[in-house]
Amino acid sequence: MDLATVIGILGAIGLIVMSMVLSSDGQLAMFYNTPSVVIVFGGSIFIVLSNFTLAQFLGIGKVAGKAFMFKIETPEELIEKAVELADSARKGGFLALEEAEIPNPFMRKGVDMLVDGHDADVVRATLQKDIALTANRHELGAGLFKSLADIAPAMGMIGTLIGLVAMLSNMDDPKAIGPAMAVALLTTLYGAFLANVVAIPIQVKLELRKDEEERNQRLILDAILGIQDGQNPKVIEGILKNYLPESKRGDGGEE
Repeated sequence: MDLATVIGILGAIGLIVMSMVLSSDGQLAMFYNTPSVVIVFGGSIFIVLSNFTLAQFLGIGKVAGKAFMFKIETPEELIEKAVELADSARKGGFLALEEAEIPNPFMRKGVDMLVDGHDADVVRATLQKDIALTANRHELGAGLFKSLADIAPAMGMIGTLIGLVAMLSNMDDPKAIGPAMAVALLTTLYGAFLANVVAIPIQVKLELRKDEEERNQRLILDAILGIQDGQNPKVIEGILKNYLPESKRGDGGEE
């Protein structure tokens, strides 16, 4: 579980709720308005649906889960495995890699291509296509939440205008002014909340996931091509350490 995402979002929600409690003497019901909820949350969901296919929209829960639950190897782990594979290939040829235990499916695919005897151009083209398709899937997921972040404040503004129209058309009825003003203000609040506390943090985290996976896949691609070229495991290790922050490269990293 990504604790940063959970703590960040729950912490923000907690502070907002605490502010509501302190400013209303515990009367949280004053911050709830059914028309505002319908306009912002319902309207935003339907507009997002209109921007994507039904299948893409229905997968939004699974996509959002990657912001909270996402297991990925560290570059250090991948480099260690790549050096191990390079050493095995140098001693026993590509066939020695056939029975190697490789948890990462992208690395497994690359190694299988080496075992099957594909040339470097085919290996490079195939793996680069996989990298691009993976990036596109991540971008689609982040795009769903970016769309939500863009739409929610706009729906809040629509609700505000509705509330103001209702208020101005009933100025002769003092009892109607309060509920209409509540719709006007709370829709803006709900729109800002949905966009800035929920949608934008998830969008940003999904974009980070894309960058992390793309970095790992490019590291693996360089490793596979290095192994296919018969490079010394130490040379491969030095090249791959360029994917690490400079402080983590150690003596073997290249500047």
